[in-house]
Amino acid sequence: MMLEFDHPDRCVAGTIGAPGERLFLIQVAQGNRLVAVALEKEQTMLLGARVGEVLDQLAELGHEVPPRQSPADMGPLDAPLEIAFRAAAIGLAWDHERGRLLLELFSQEPDEEGENSLVQIRMTPVMAREFSSRAELIVASGRPQCPACAQPLNPEGHICPRANGYRGPLFR
Repeated sequence: MMLEFDHPDRCVAGTIGAPGERLFLIQVAQGNRLVAVALEKEQTMLLGARVGEVLDQLAELGHEVPPRQSPADMGPLDAPLEIAFRAAAIGLAWDHERGRLLLELFSQEPDEEGENSLVQIRMTPVMAREFSSRAELIVASGRPQCPACAQPLNPEGHICPRANGYRGPLFR
C-alpha cells in the first residue's frame, strides 16, 4: 500500500492515552482521506526536531520559511482514528521542484501483497514548521523526567539506576 498526500489539508503529531501509556501518531488529512501512522515517542521527538533543523537550514539558504513559534493547531486528532501501520523507518527530504518537505513513513510489517506500506506527505514550509512545533510540545507534555537519570517519573516514583534502586521521593 502506498498513500501519497501531495497537498495535505492537515498533518499533525498527536497522542492517545494517558501519560506513560500514550500512543504517538502522525495523522494526515487531504480531502476525504484520513490516515494515521503510529510512532515511538523517540521517533516523534527526533522527527519534530529534525524537521525544525531542516527548515532552519533552508531559511539560511534563502528559502521563505516561517520562524519558530508556538503551533496554532493544537486541536485533537480527527475522527475516525484508524491506524494504518506502525512506522519502522522514516525518510525526510526537501523537494526543490515543488518547494515542499517530503516525509516518508515506512511500515514495520509487510501488507497482504508482501510489501511494506508507505505514506508520503509533502508539506509546505508553513505546515512543516507547525508540525515540528506541535511534535516538540506533544512529546514534552508527558511525564516529567527524573533529575538524576532523566528517565520518566511515574506518579508513584521510579526505581532510579543512579540512586542504586532507591525508590523514595526525590524532593521534600
